Amino acid sequence: MRTWVTACPSAACWRPITPLSPYAVGVDIACRVRLSIFPESPIALKQRSGQFQKALLEQTLFGAGKEWTGSRRAQHDVLDDPAWEATKFLKSLKDIAYGQLGTSGSGNHFVDWGALRLEKDAPDLGLKAGEYLALLSHSGSRGVGFKIANLYSELAMKLHPDLDKKVRHLAWLPLDWHEGQEYWLAMGLAGRFASANHQIIHSRVAKAVGLKPAATVENHHNFGWVETIPAPAGFADRERKVIVHRKGATPAGKGVLGFIPGSMADAGYIVRGRGVVESLNSAAHGAGRIMSRRKALDTITKTERDRYLKARGVTLLGAGLDESPQAYKPIEDVIAAQAELVDIVGKFTPMIVRMDGTGSKAED
Repeated sequence: MRTWVTACPSAACWRPITPLSPYAVGVDIACRVRLSIFPESPIALKQRSGQFQKALLEQTLFGAGKEWTGSRRAQHDVLDDPAWEATKFLKSLKDIAYGQLGTSGSGNHFVDWGALRLEKDAPDLGLKAGEYLALLSHSGSRGVGFKIANLYSELAMKLHPDLDKKVRHLAWLPLDWHEGQEYWLAMGLAGRFASANHQIIHSRVAKAVGLKPAATVENHHNFGWVETIPAPAGFADRERKVIVHRKGATPAGKGVLGFIPGSMADAGYIVRGRGVVESLNSAAHGAGRIMSRRKALDTITKTERDRYLKARGVTLLGAGLDESPQAYKPIEDVIAAQAELVDIVGKFTPMIVRMDGTGSKAED
């Protein structure tokens, strides 16, 4: 989102503005992808398939509103983050965070075991070219992000009552407003909570199979970043700080590592950003759908989905038909379309996939 004033005809009156739109950030604040890479061969997934499946079934939790209870609740430094005490509202979310820490939600969220292939050495990962065992997850800030997004989206609309109804949902909160500062604080906390979610998931699943990662890659979307971008041609200032909203997009600054997943049965890719300013240093955050959830449920049969999975050697541990791989764009086409934005570092092939089985609701 380019956040500069364009109504003024004079270059002299161009000025930066700092609006942050809760709706444009999204409901699942800081939803992210995390990849853990292990020094073991992916052959282990076939040799010990039962153990790896058991780890996913016992150490992950899926479903809207689901949370861990009793001794299964996780501990993490994020629960001691002082931001929880900053407002009465955030304080009310802490117990939800405690219960949902280390969970994955529903919709297109997943935890996969698979094989990673690096065609070349990756010094920034400390890894040589070759085949590796890897664990991939996609999920976000769960109920915490959902409640933050709803509260501040409604607040932003109330504070801009004269906006056209067609765009009213995109109402913004300037950072120099008290409400904007509150949302910025809450958004950041949701981001740290989402990251902690992945850390707990990966730690528990890896421990269950007795492994420790050699490297990790993590990137997030559904967030707002303060970044410096060039000004439009003809303006006196060469660059200004603005807020870049990435809903359905992931950071791809020069040298920045990220991951772009495909579907439950198709490859995902580790990528390194090229820092293309025209794309606001961004790239796709996933393959994206070619069918709505309803259309997928109405047209794709279980037999068709399972045939697709079997042909690719994928074991599926729960998922709705609306997440069938046929409902997604071909990942190779998606990657090819952004060849100018990112370089491919490695290819991940899913082999054992865990998702929510309700197939009725998405959080991303």
